[in-house]
Amino acid sequence: MTTFKTVKVGVVQATPALFDLAASVDLVISWIERAAQEGCQLLLFPESFIPCYPRGLTFDAILGRRTDKSRTIWLDYWANSIEVPSLSVSRISEAIKKAGLFTALGVTERDPIGGTLHCSLLYFGSDGTFLGQHRKLKPTGLERYIWGESDGSTLVSFDTGLGRIGGLICWENYMPLARMAMYQKGIEIYLAPTADSRDSWQATMQHIAMEGRCFVLASNQFVRKADYPDRYQPDLVDEPEIMSSGGSVIISPLGEILAGPLWNQEGLLTADLDFSILAKSKLDFDCIGHYSRNDVFKLEVVNQPPSMKIEG
Repeated sequence: MTTFKTVKVGVVQATPALFDLAASVDLVISWIERAAQEGCQLLLFPESFIPCYPRGLTFDAILGRRTDKSRTIWLDYWANSIEVPSLSVSRISEAIKKAGLFTALGVTERDPIGGTLHCSLLYFGSDGTFLGQHRKLKPTGLERYIWGESDGSTLVSFDTGLGRIGGLICWENYMPLARMAMYQKGIEIYLAPTADSRDSWQATMQHIAMEGRCFVLASNQFVRKADYPDRYQPDLVDEPEIMSSGGSVIISPLGEILAGPLWNQEGLLTADLDFSILAKSKLDFDCIGHYSRNDVFKLEVVNQPPSMKIEG
């Protein structure tokens, strides 16, 4: 008789140390330690937790013209973004190795060749090994001013002892073909770090769980205007006091809310993922199996790598 595993997962909803790389790394390590104490085997951080999602800032964007102010803000953000490899990544890897939990960390990543910034999800094995990153395919709106685009080569997934893991960042989750590219890898634990705290995001997460017949972990920041450095306060006068209310959540393959959503505070959501539910959910729907109609539909993803097999 088949025995189904249970995996304890954690989702961080927290306030980063905005525009402060070193302090943000310290925060990441503290949340890793907390998750380990609570017995988590997998941990997800929000989109661009290092050094922050710069919500509310315009970077002085003017169509057809760049200003000294825009370059100064950009330099501040650029200087506090993270490179791979780096001492910061090494510190995080060591903390993960000590804690022994698979970790996915949302960052703004600085490409060491050229210096372009990317909105990335960094993946680390439970032994602290850096496994790779997914870079956002299509930044949304003014995000395109500060982040570059990626391609299919970073649509990564990992076949681990915890399950098959992968995901997309924020509004990539509205891209049907991007979702299908992940489903085709047989994703069982789908990660969705985001900066979207609208109520409608909850419906999106439930839809993905039921569409992909996978567990969905969604992680967002909790940020108040007062959390921004003093130098940016004049640019935020029209912003609400709570700029990101969170909404982190964990959902089962049948759309059941397992933890959250968490609003207006920091916290660590945890849930035990019962993999027997995955099997049960395939009875009436499997988008890459009996419901796929491969005789009618074909999806080719350019340069998507094969799933990486992770031992342990």
